[in-house]
Amino acid sequence: MARANAGTKGVPRLERETQILQVASEVFGTDGYAATSIQTVAERAGISKPLVYNYFGSKEGLFLACLDRAGTIVADEIERIARGDAVGVERGMRTLDGMFTILEPQPYLWKLPYDPTAPATGAVADAVDHYTQRIAKLADEGVSELMSLAGNTDPVDVSAMTAVWLGIVDSLMNWWMEHPDESAAAMMQRCVRLLTALVGDGSR
Repeated sequence: MARANAGTKGVPRLERETQILQVASEVFGTDGYAATSIQTVAERAGISKPLVYNYFGSKEGLFLACLDRAGTIVADEIERIARGDAVGVERGMRTLDGMFTILEPQPYLWKLPYDPTAPATGAVADAVDHYTQRIAKLADEGVSELMSLAGNTDPVDVSAMTAVWLGIVDSLMNWWMEHPDESAAAMMQRCVRLLTALVGDGSR
């Protein structure tokens, strides 16, 4: 990971905070909350450890700021797609395309709301619940629409398919993090190939 230049004197506070959040988000998203230390973030951001505490108060406060940033970026993009005219499978593919595009420089942001090592109580837990529920609600809406188009409105089937969809997205994001040379465009092309292989060409 490249060392940021956040410690340069004269950098405006907002810009410095943004730099810290960018570095911290990558560390948290890659290593997880439990394995991340403020010292590591400070070293990689090129600033002092006390400065991080001065800006964010604690490790939990820093993670919360990263989580709010990541959750907003992801959920806003999914909502943008949902407001469009795509339905069914097309909506799902557009959602993937939008997420790959917006997360291309930072796929690790997806991991923050789903970090199993994050605090299970307090402000972080509340924020995790807010963003995961926001994303899950959008997934449920899209899946409900897809299932309805196929003539299936069974709520249990919809719930199961929503879990499947979220699992697919999570698996793709994890795979992407393990293959950082893959571009957003390449990921989308791969998803099209995978979907084609999964559903077949309709000739059988």
